[in-house]
Amino acid sequence: MAVAGVLLGVLGLAGCGQTPDTGTPATTTSTTTSPTGAFPVTVQAGNGAVTIGQRPERIVSLSPTATESLFAIGAGAQVTAVDDQSNYPANAPRSALSGFKPNVEAIVEQRPDLVVVANDIGGIVAALGKVGVPVLLEPSANDLDGAYDQISDLGAATGNDAKAGEVIAGMKKRIGDMVAAAPKDKKLTYYHELDNTPYSVTSHTFIGQIYSLYGLTNIADKTPKSAGDFPKLSTEFIVKADPDLIFLADNKCCGQNKDTLAKRPGWSVMSAIKNGRVIQLDDDIASRWGPRVADLAETIGGAVRQAAG
Repeated sequence: MAVAGVLLGVLGLAGCGQTPDTGTPATTTSTTTSPTGAFPVTVQAGNGAVTIGQRPERIVSLSPTATESLFAIGAGAQVTAVDDQSNYPANAPRSALSGFKPNVEAIVEQRPDLVVVANDIGGIVAALGKVGVPVLLEPSANDLDGAYDQISDLGAATGNDAKAGEVIAGMKKRIGDMVAAAPKDKKLTYYHELDNTPYSVTSHTFIGQIYSLYGLTNIADKTPKSAGDFPKLSTEFIVKADPDLIFLADNKCCGQNKDTLAKRPGWSVMSAIKNGRVIQLDDDIASRWGPRVADLAETIGGAVRQAAG
């Protein structure tokens, strides 16, 4: 089941596989034109300076990552509709709205006073602007600082600055503690699988940088630059590299696990499979850059400690 082609072409709104960078500049730290929690407020998002006149009470999120962040910072009660890919948290008001094919009329029917998107597909930002709907464009984060900035943006935009700050501080401490406690002298190598075609990621991606925190060496970094940051690897390349750890971000979407890998031609001899070092990630968590990044870091850290032990 090839899903990375869709992800690479349309960009990550769904939760299967890491989402590539859209080419849209990452957001900067939120700025406000009034005291914390007061309105009007101006937020610097991917679509520039966005001024929000009053505390939004009918937010529509067309970004699974933004949905997770909004609920984490205490803005859940202000969210009235989310896109069909926003499956976390369970109580998010999921709808038939699509982030892949945003429909202006369908969005306006929700009577939103703020819309959050991860991609400006079909010029949705300008289209909603024409009908007076404020839009925050919060594209794929390039690094952890970008992820923190987006949570800060949403806190400022929704009047939940303090809670957003708590979430960010908690993420930083949790990730920092896990990284500090992890062994980094084993020079372990790894392979991260987006889907079973198989596509992977380099260390230049958001997900790749999370692995780099633990001092891991990415086998995909040896692919030609022309292959991009989301290269499609050959079976021969992966088997020859024989990574110490294999991380699967395609078990939900594509049913991949240690047993299915062992059935691939030549893979059964790989040390990660023989030594039980195949780690099944949550596809959604591994493809989003919101608060649950700390959960991903914890899973990776646990695998590193076990392999090093």
